[in-house]
Amino acid sequence: MQAATKKSIVLIGIISVLFVSGCTDWQKKYEALNVEHQNLKGLLERERSEKGILTDQMAKDQQTITELQKQIAERKKTPAEATGFGKGYDVAFDPAAGTITVTLPNAILFDSGKAALKKATSTELDHIRSVLRQRYANRKIDVVGHTDSDPIKKSKWKDNWELSAQRALTVARYLIARGIPDEKVRAVGCGAARPIASNRSTSGKAKNRRVEIVVHMR
Repeated sequence: MQAATKKSIVLIGIISVLFVSGCTDWQKKYEALNVEHQNLKGLLERERSEKGILTDQMAKDQQTITELQKQIAERKKTPAEATGFGKGYDVAFDPAAGTITVTLPNAILFDSGKAALKKATSTELDHIRSVLRQRYANRKIDVVGHTDSDPIKKSKWKDNWELSAQRALTVARYLIARGIPDEKVRAVGCGAARPIASNRSTSGKAKNRRVEIVVHMR
């Protein structure tokens, strides 16, 4: 009986050792797998983070490219296109003075020696008025009349100063009557004092006879 009991105790001891040994192996395997899992999880999170950073950078790069494309397109535009007045108009931008000047030859607006518009409605002035209202609302505007150097002989005007001033007034009143605030408009007559071409030729004189609409951007 005692011998059987001893055998049972030995057997239980052996089983216990094997069980403990097996648990230890499984614990080590679990810990190793857990470490590997955590490492993989860290790699995945880093990859996701790097992917997010790359996505953000790509979005920023695309935005930069788009802005550069817009700037390039703007620089390719003529002053008439860039300022909104469109092709077919003589437009100059002076960054130093902060002005945009639209020049209309007198031949479009007036008969020789006259200060009344050729037509009751001017397509050119209506277009300019529309652009002024849409893009340059509340900007100060000068309407400047110019003539060539030929002296007044057959018209009622005392001199070129008076003729240029009356033509500037006609254009200013036309714009005001069609919605440009009168407190923003000033009419100026320069006579022949500011030529842009030589008055020695017919073509030069034609260029000097003009009305300028000057938009002050400052």
